[in-house]
Amino acid sequence: MVQLFFGLGAAFAFIGVVLGAFGAHALRNKLEPRMLEVFETGVRYQMYHALALIATAWAASQWPGSTVTTAGWFFVGGIVIFSGSLYALTLSGVRTFGAITPLGGVGLLAGWLCLLWTVIKA
Repeated sequence: MVQLFFGLGAAFAFIGVVLGAFGAHALRNKLEPRMLEVFETGVRYQMYHALALIATAWAASQWPGSTVTTAGWFFVGGIVIFSGSLYALTLSGVRTFGAITPLGGVGLLAGWLCLLWTVIKA
């Protein structure tokens, strides 16, 4: 899990930088300012949680177990659902994607709780 979560964190961070540059350069004149903010929120949360995945990899090396593994998977799912739905919303204009964004947010919160519980029980 250590290597997997570290690798996923690095991959999500790389993709976050690419999408951040895409938003800043390619989308700046194509999206209305509010939608550009939404896209940037997706990038920001993706980057935060890419780093959280790297921290989770470190935590898994210190305190291996099912709770830290669950934290990592919550972060992965949360990034995909939260940030992915914001990207889909802004690029497609389909407002329905915004309805699933909170599910991703719940996943991110659950990841943080699992990571906290990992440290408490260590």
